Amino acid sequence: MKGKLKIVVPLVLLIVLGGLYKVVLAKPTDAKHKVDGQVYVLPKEFLLNLADKHFVKLNVGLVLAEGQVPAKAEGAPPPEGFGILEQEAVVRDVITDTVTDASSEDLVSRKGRNKLKAKVLKRLRAETDVKVNDVLFTDVAVQ
Repeated sequence: MKGKLKIVVPLVLLIVLGGLYKVVLAKPTDAKHKVDGQVYVLPKEFLLNLADKHFVKLNVGLVLAEGQVPAKAEGAPPPEGFGILEQEAVVRDVITDTVTDASSEDLVSRKGRNKLKAKVLKRLRAETDVKVNDVLFTDVAVQ
């Protein structure tokens, strides 16, 4: 009986210590980020006419690739309402041009907003040098 205890006790102890290591001491594996990049919210809101005679007040954020948002603007400060993102005027132009072709229904429905964000993203990637991973409509008010 003592011979069996000499084998079982160290085995049980080894299993317990292994489980303890796994739960408490082991470093967690690299978790995938839920947002891939840096979020930059354009500082000036958009107030745009829509294709169906309505208008929208819209705030837009961009999920940019790491390192795309400069830490601080160098030189003269940007004009009132503009931020520190390079080519921000071009980004705003693309968004304005794309959204004014939309209808109020496109902005009110989730499906329509997602399609519109995909169009904006596609155009930003094609017409600017800004590395954009996603487009966010942070606030939307349609009248």
